[in-house]
Amino acid sequence: MAAEPAAVGSGQRRAAEPGAAGRLRTPVPGRCGYFVERKKRFCKMIPAQGRRFCGEHGDQEEENDRKRIPCPLDPKHTVYEDQLQKHLKKCNSREKPKPAYFVQDINAGLKDATEILDEQQLPISSLSREELEDLIRKLKKASNGIKPILKDQKLSHQALQEALNDPKNGESALKHLKQQASILGNMEKLQLLGPGRCFIEFGAGRGKLSHWVDIALQDAANVHFLLVERATTRFKVDGKHRKRDYIFERLQVDIQNLCLNKVPILKKEKLPVVGIGKHLCGAATDLALRCLVESYATQYDERNEDPSPKRFKSDKTDLAFNNFADERSGKNVSENWNPVAGIVIALCCHHRCQWKHYVGQEFFRTVGLGPVEFNYFQRMTSWATCGMQETITEASTIDAKSKDQSSDTEEHDQVNNRIECSSDSLQGLLTVEERKQIGRLCKLLIDQGRIRYLQQRGYNAALQYYTDSTVSLENVLLTAVPSQSSVPQPTA
Repeated sequence: MAAEPAAVGSGQRRAAEPGAAGRLRTPVPGRCGYFVERKKRFCKMIPAQGRRFCGEHGDQEEENDRKRIPCPLDPKHTVYEDQLQKHLKKCNSREKPKPAYFVQDINAGLKDATEILDEQQLPISSLSREELEDLIRKLKKASNGIKPILKDQKLSHQALQEALNDPKNGESALKHLKQQASILGNMEKLQLLGPGRCFIEFGAGRGKLSHWVDIALQDAANVHFLLVERATTRFKVDGKHRKRDYIFERLQVDIQNLCLNKVPILKKEKLPVVGIGKHLCGAATDLALRCLVESYATQYDERNEDPSPKRFKSDKTDLAFNNFADERSGKNVSENWNPVAGIVIALCCHHRCQWKHYVGQEFFRTVGLGPVEFNYFQRMTSWATCGMQETITEASTIDAKSKDQSSDTEEHDQVNNRIECSSDSLQGLLTVEERKQIGRLCKLLIDQGRIRYLQQRGYNAALQYYTDSTVSLENVLLTAVPSQSSVPQPTA
């Protein structure tokens, strides 16, 4: 737990001063006695035994001339000036050595010379009626031939039945469990829940999706998990899997810089991977797709010129594959083996997509669109939910009440969408229903670019509704498996 940040000299030693507009209170026993003026409360850190103040505010009770200064690496905390050099060597904010699998911008995509910088983007509200109508005409023309209604694939999985029926789980927790159950149900339908695989959860957060996949597999042979998350996460479920005989490893790296070919377990085991994600935000979906389909699959084929089953160095892996294949289809999976066995990602936050990372650039150009239209469309995607303000407000109230219990930050699309809706409002030009329809069409067009990208690289890809809109407003699931696979595919 980090000490309460405070600029030098901004706080005061106010232990139990009565009065003060009735806002000051005695510090909690056993806690730091330093009053943080900026937050109008006492520091919550626990001081050493016999001390009144924590290490951050210890100079308040020391009778010497030692001075504390903001840390140059992170000004949110301070350090004694005479100990600065020593502190810089161990500060948690120091630049750490990059892992072997870190390759700068390997999944970022090619830089487009026509890319529009953020500061060059004009708000939608600045468009005239004629410009907006022209933009909508382009959208409808480009979307011609795309089915506006997706197939319902609202499934469940027996691995989560007990948790779903547990009355101790509140409404917020139940919402996440329903989504996770449907994702697992779709994975099972695509026959991706089997032995001899490495499951990679992108944007893992606490790792709950991998946790349930592990439970669903029921100790299947030679299965590993890689949890990709760039941020430090609290309340992780990793501890429940530390004593198992397989890898349950967390990779703290931005997907943009992740080279799967250099991850030790994948180099050693040569396992096919299954990419999964629950609410993978905006551009992160494009980065994950490129990480799997281009950076990993393509480079893997270049490293292994011989496509025969000899590439499997582990007899255990080969046996698991063959047994699973015989059980499912009567064929040897290794005959048509692909380094990426499947992709199952719940999409989210289209308003955070970026043209420079978008995998569907080629698709956009084939329908006469470019970065200018994309940057308008990605912001207009928020209109798909701006007509549901009452639902959003109710959900936000429920989330606020249960936030302390659930500590689940994965569902963040509602607040972000509400902000986008208000910032680009076009009062009087479009009705609420028209905005909703246009927003859905923008999301569908962006997702269609991702589908075409996967299809051109040999995958059977599809979009489907995996949960009800009352559970999550972001309720579309992207699935893909290799075309040559014997796995039956859902119709688009």
